[in-house]
Amino acid sequence: MAFGLRRAELQHWKKAVSKGEIAFLTHYWLDERFPECKTVTKAGCANIEKLVEWGAQYGLRREWLDMRNDFPHFDLFGKHEYDILQNEGLSHQLERFGLLKST
Repeated sequence: MAFGLRRAELQHWKKAVSKGEIAFLTHYWLDERFPECKTVTKAGCANIEKLVEWGAQYGLRREWLDMRNDFPHFDLFGKHEYDILQNEGLSHQLERFGLLKST
């Protein structure tokens, strides 16, 4: 179940993905399979080979791609989500969703 997402954010993500850009969309998320995770980030791109190549640098596998609709993406959560958002310069998403680790 997804929430905490603005329509404009979703439209922006879909447009970027459709243009072949690697795009990120973070939102709150509840899934009983992953009770420790409260958010998910979708890393998407319509160019599947580009997305697979991008994901490989983070240890993401092609078989993990979500291909259910016109917006292929990896679902990132937990440590992968945190590390990738940090590395991609998207720490504002970590802050917005309360995911910054305290030191």
